[in-house]
Amino acid sequence: MHIDLSGRTALVTGSTQGIGAAIAAGLARAGARVAVNGRDERRVADSVAALAEKVPGADLVPVAADLSGEDGAQQVGRTLPRVDILVNNLGIFGTADPLEITDDEWRRYFEVNVLAAVRLTRLYLPGMTERGWGRVQYVASDSAVAIPAEMIHYGMSKTALLAVSRGFAKKAAGTGVTVNSVIAGPTHTGGVEDFVYELVDRDLPWDEAQRAFMRQYRPQSLLQRLIEPEEIAHMVVYLGSEQASATTGGALRVDGGYVDSILP
Repeated sequence: MHIDLSGRTALVTGSTQGIGAAIAAGLARAGARVAVNGRDERRVADSVAALAEKVPGADLVPVAADLSGEDGAQQVGRTLPRVDILVNNLGIFGTADPLEITDDEWRRYFEVNVLAAVRLTRLYLPGMTERGWGRVQYVASDSAVAIPAEMIHYGMSKTALLAVSRGFAKKAAGTGVTVNSVIAGPTHTGGVEDFVYELVDRDLPWDEAQRAFMRQYRPQSLLQRLIEPEEIAHMVVYLGSEQASATTGGALRVDGGYVDSILP
């Protein structure tokens, strides 16, 4: 399948590392103009430089903004007045005793993982519907469906994203704009390596630590390994394309078979 996103502008939030960086690279390879986002200006610049080396000739826009508040969304809007493909990837995660999560921490997870995406959707969806073409995506997680006991606040935020995605898909009905969420399974990123070592013996070599983590904490995975970020990016790039024009309102799984359900 040849995917050509030439002439499209994509914004990938939280794209200086991990899944976001892989998505930015995938969209750039498909020919899109890609806005790389992170909170720190220097880190964004370094990420843009690294991506330019990885994808020669890529059209890249650095967008340094903290999207956890309203000011950040407004700043992005001034830098990028038009976006054709919005990928809401920004998210935070971590483990916590469910009975010790404070109100402020619950609010922080909802603010960063949910409201940041809602604000950008409100910002860009009207222009997409007016032009009759657009793609909005939310990077959710298997934790939205199979809530981990050690990350209830994170799971809650990702479940909320599924509802947000379905609701905005209804708002965009019949306009030529599609809205979907991508349910990412346990994925191999730097942050996840740290997370794995919070739960298993830090003295284990990485390959052994990964296997021990999957056996003990993610035994439902049919892949029986962590997913690579590029594997998530493939689905996001497809959903951003013309070829995915009939896919909307969906929660598409790239979870390695982790969620024990036929649907979604």
